Amino acid sequence: MVVSWLILVVSGVFEAVWATALGRSEGFTRLVPTVVFGVSVVISMGGLAWAMRDLPTGTAYAVWVGVGASLTVIYAMATGVEPVSLAKILLLLGLVGCIIGLKLVQ
Repeated sequence: MVVSWLILVVSGVFEAVWATALGRSEGFTRLVPTVVFGVSVVISMGGLAWAMRDLPTGTAYAVWVGVGASLTVIYAMATGVEPVSLAKILLLLGLVGCIIGLKLVQ
């Protein structure tokens, strides 16, 4: 079960990669971001599917989305693509707290 959680979190990281690459692909017109998107989406979905062998679908999906979404926003703020605000930081901390909570009650 610990391995499934680890794979799930890593898959969430790859979700952030593919989401960022998708945005940079400009509708799949740029080669490198499109290839990064394709590879990372396969890894991300494959890891999610693997983790769901041991973890409930709802929990696995919520954690996967939460990890990916929070990392996507954090990366966008760190690179200046999105503005940083206290509200965003607090909401992201809440999201991460909920992800940790799902693990603790599992």
